[in-house]
Amino acid sequence: MRRGLKSLQQVNNKLIKEAADKVYHYMTTDNSSEWGMDIHKWDWVPGVGVISILHYHQNCSSKDAFDFLVQWVETNQLKAQQNRVINSMAPYAIFPDLYRQTGNRAYLDAATEIGQWMVNKAPRTREGAFEHTVTENASFPEQVWGDTLFMAVLFLARLARLTGKESFAREALNQSELHLRLLQDPESGVLFHGWNCAEKNHMSAAKWTRANAWAAAGVPEILQEIKDLVDIPFEIKQRYKRMVNGLITFQGKNGLWHTVMDRSDFYQETSGSAGIACGIVRGIRQGLLDDSYQAVALNSLIGVLSQLDDNGMVNGVSGGTPVMPTIGDYNEISVIPSLYGQGLTLMLLSEFLA
Repeated sequence: MRRGLKSLQQVNNKLIKEAADKVYHYMTTDNSSEWGMDIHKWDWVPGVGVISILHYHQNCSSKDAFDFLVQWVETNQLKAQQNRVINSMAPYAIFPDLYRQTGNRAYLDAATEIGQWMVNKAPRTREGAFEHTVTENASFPEQVWGDTLFMAVLFLARLARLTGKESFAREALNQSELHLRLLQDPESGVLFHGWNCAEKNHMSAAKWTRANAWAAAGVPEILQEIKDLVDIPFEIKQRYKRMVNGLITFQGKNGLWHTVMDRSDFYQETSGSAGIACGIVRGIRQGLLDDSYQAVALNSLIGVLSQLDDNGMVNGVSGGTPVMPTIGDYNEISVIPSLYGQGLTLMLLSEFLA
């Protein structure tokens, strides 16, 4: 597989690098008047943005991107104290690497404090999963969302590797296992958007593409970060592969997935498609998947590239989406430019440049 990716790079490297540069520059332009593109907040939307910028820096050796992240934390970190909820943990995922590269202990101290809060105080459902709490004026008691794997568990896994603390690693593994078990459809293998632990159901039971993208992109990295600290059960690897196998059955011929993947009459959604493809490339690189999955990721890459405009804006991205009351409601979500759309696309491009 690595030989295959290398060959693919040699053919398409320039095109992919140019696209990544455009996507990065568009997302760091001042678009603060637009909810989805305002990077100067402390929440999941800019969190996905800065996580992807870190990947871009790592894979494209962009000093400008790293300097942007350092300045971003300096400008926005005080806002983090206003909302300590699971969905606002996402920006902390860049702290371990910032500490490694700068030696600034403030990153380590802040990350460790947040990690301890997550393990000891974050709200949980009766089954022990992190309850999906948000900064908005809304509550979702006893609800488990696929989003949490990327927004919170990824940070905890990175912190575990940085500190070497088994307690962080075990919690990251436990949350990953819980989320996959509670959300996975036993028939198709893909994930439902959410699970209500009190009512013991998947609510509207939507097979929402972006929820699967958060898991597809997040789980391989989570397992990679903690594998030297805890034993990774075969079951979680098996569940991941079953999810990917299920996802492939819903991929469109153009490489994209519909916003609810089993509803071909709904619009296709770029961010979820990019996240799934990014996860497949990661899964191959880390041995969770074999190289036969390469064609799926490449097909999606081509489809995602077709959604970029000349300025680097990613089109076809659905707005912020809670677990909707009915499946039909997902098709009514507005399509808007967003940092998570830019971010998942940038992560996919960066994976092909890795």
